[in-house]
This record gives sequence, C-alpha cells and structure tokens, in this order.
Amino acid sequence: MPQLDSPPAPVLQRRLGLVQATALNMIDMVGIGPFVTLPLVMGFMGPYFLLAWLVGAGLSLVDGLIWSELGAAYPEAGGSYRFLKLAYGEHTWGRLMSFLYVWQTLVQAPLVVASGAIGFAQYFGYLVPLTEPWQAKLVSGVVVLLLIGLLYRRIEEIGKLGVLLWVGVLGLMAWLIFGGLTNSNHAVAWLPVGGIGDLPGLLLSAAMGQAAVKTIYSYLGYYNICHLGAEVKEPHKLIPRSIFLSILGIMALYLLLNWSVGTVIPWQDAQHSKFIVSTFVEQLYGPVAAKAATALVLWVAFASLFAVLLGYSRIPYAAAADGEFLPVFARTHPTKHFPHVSLLLLGGLGFLFSLLFKLGEVISAILAMRILVQFVGQAVGLVLLRRRRGTAGLPFRMPLYPLPVMVAVAVWLWMFYSIQDGIPLGWLGLPGRYLPFQVGALLMMAVGTGVFLLWSRRQQRWPFAR
Repeated sequence: MPQLDSPPAPVLQRRLGLVQATALNMIDMVGIGPFVTLPLVMGFMGPYFLLAWLVGAGLSLVDGLIWSELGAAYPEAGGSYRFLKLAYGEHTWGRLMSFLYVWQTLVQAPLVVASGAIGFAQYFGYLVPLTEPWQAKLVSGVVVLLLIGLLYRRIEEIGKLGVLLWVGVLGLMAWLIFGGLTNSNHAVAWLPVGGIGDLPGLLLSAAMGQAAVKTIYSYLGYYNICHLGAEVKEPHKLIPRSIFLSILGIMALYLLLNWSVGTVIPWQDAQHSKFIVSTFVEQLYGPVAAKAATALVLWVAFASLFAVLLGYSRIPYAAAADGEFLPVFARTHPTKHFPHVSLLLLGGLGFLFSLLFKLGEVISAILAMRILVQFVGQAVGLVLLRRRRGTAGLPFRMPLYPLPVMVAVAVWLWMFYSIQDGIPLGWLGLPGRYLPFQVGALLMMAVGTGVFLLWSRRQQRWPFAR
C-alpha cells in the first residue's frame, strides 16, 4: 500500500494589512517612552526641548528610508537578521553579522520588554501606592506574563487586537494634546534665543546628545513591521507606507504633546515630575481625571510591549529556520502557526530582567547594544547590496542615495558616543565606578564572536569549512 506524503510544514501566513501594520509600528513606538523621557529631555535642553524631539524624528525618517528599501525588497521573518545576512554574504561574513544580531537580540529584546514593564509599574504606582520595592517588581512581572498569554494565538487575531490597542494610544494622545491647546499659559521656544545662528552649536552640544538618546528611544519601533515581513500582505507596498505613516504620525503626536505640556507646566517644574502626564492632567482637570489619564498611560505602555514582544519573537525563529541558530527555535505552534518557543524564551527573559533592573539602567544600554551591529551595520549593508545586486529590481528606492545612508551612519555614531550611562560596579567592590555601556556593547560583540567561532568550528562551517 503506498504511503501518503507527510503534510508540509506550516508556514507564516500573510494576513496583516496597512492599518494593522501601521498600528503595530505606532504602538511599539509610543509605549511608556515619551511619558518617562519627556521630563528628562526638558532637564537636558531647558526651553529648547522641542529641538531634541525634532532631531529624533529626523533620524527616524532618514533611517526609515533604509528600513523601507530593505523591508520592501526582502519581506521575510526576522527583519535585520535577514538583511545583515544577505548584505554581508549568506555563507561568509553575513553569517557572523546575522549571528551577532540574534545574539544581541536574546538580551536586548528582553531588556526592551523589561523597560516597558518597569515603566508600567512606575506609573501604576500613581494609582496604587507601591511602598515596597517587591511590589513594583510584582507588577512588572505580571505584565510580562500577561503579554505572553495574549500573544499565544494566531497572527490574524493579533492584528485585530493590535488595532484595538492602537485606538487607546490615539485616544490618550488626543486628550493630552487637546488639554494643552485649550489651556496654554506659557510660551515654548522652537529656536535658540539668538536665532538660527546659534542652532548648529546647540545641535552639537553634549546636552543635545544626551537628550537625543532619550528621544530616539521613544521613536524606536517604526521598523517593527519588518520583523513580521513574512506575514504582511503586499509587503513591497505596505512596508514602506507603514513605516513613514508611523514616523510622521508619531512625530506630530510627540511634538504636540511636548508643546501642550510645556505650555501648561513650565519646563523648570516639569523636568522634576515623576508622573508628568498625571501631573499635567491633574492641574487641568483634577485628581479623578489624572487617575483616568494614568490608566490610559498604562494601556499605551501595555500595547507597546505587545507589539515589541510580537516582533522580536520572530527573529530567533528566522535564524533557526535558516539553520543558523538552535533548531528548537524554528518550531511553530502545531495549530496556531506562530514561533511559540521563541516567544516563550524572550518573554521569560523579559520577566526575569523586569525583576532585576531599574528603568534608568536599561534605556541607554538598549541603544548602546543596537547601534553598531543593527543600525550602522544595516546601513552599510544596504550599500553592499546595491553594489552587488543593483537597483533594477528594488520595489522601493530611497531618494538622494547615498546621502541618507551617510547621514544615518554619522548620527548613529554620534549618538553612540553621546551615551554617558553605564553599568554600576559596586557589586565588584568598586563603589562609584561604572562600566560605560559602549564598552559593554563591544564586550558583548566580542563574546558573541567567540561563541560564533566555536559553534562554526564544531559544525565545520565558515570560516572553518573544509
């Protein structure tokens, strides 16, 4: 009796449209970021805090051109993992670059999840006072576990849920902006007192560098849909559109939000506020409204974490499906068809990190680890791809090439240099000393390279192939 062929392995399905793709990008971008970094940026920049948000938007738009060209041309699961591997050679240096990206993702992605969960717990403390440190840790941990449960389902259901969460994001921002527009009492500066002539010096100042690190953290996520490239309908059109709709929409919301807050609460006072949104709404409408606004902030923070964990869970899956990572991560759920092993690992590490770290210790670390391999490496990789494959088949080509690439690399390196935080070394008996996050990022790359070489030698693959 002839044997029946085994059914084909389940594959990711293209079910996400433009609205869902844009929603997943935007809720990833907003999150808790602007609500915890707004006072910090005011502290660095004083009355010129809006400039820092414009710088963050400018870098996002320039870098968005890189993501759009790559995402439209190579719409597969994994995003940067696939881009780096193709750009630097699938069987040579691309193996190392993509491995380093996945290697860093196993740490930095859970840190991103943890940062949002910790920020969630911080604002939750406005509604329910958390008098003991363990109480805040409990809240952040429960948030991560709830996220894992919600993401444990089919992609089309996730797309619908993402749009629902997006409505909460837009609703909160609209309320805050309306409050500022109808109750402004203070002027907000868009340019230095001296005018355009003083602008270059201010843009290159140390304060702007530190402030821009915080604002770009709040913009990160405009590329989230590239991680889900294998699940987007008509990706050659929808990926670039969703990226730029997300950046422009969030830029407008952030500028209006900061303008609104700055015209109601003087920046001298706002920079010291721990719950700036709650303080803002309480001053306008009273404590009851402030609690409602805080609840919406929590909604937004949760929505962002939802999109973050969704996108990052596809990266180890893509690497494993390529045979470049542990095979267990290539497994998809037998009935729901999503990479459940990857989701559980990253979610589990996010849960652990949310219990171990503070918010201020992760924001700069996240950027420091991502800039060199992901953002700079990817920009250079685009140039390599164009030289090797040409531009005739590209569904989206950035204008003014190579100027956007040059600007993006220069600004990313400037931001890497501007990071001034580090890992405290008190636990090593060195009170008051710290390891700069830039050094930590380089060490992590070095360790990852060592692991890659050992693994490749064991498998007799490049650079040890016979």
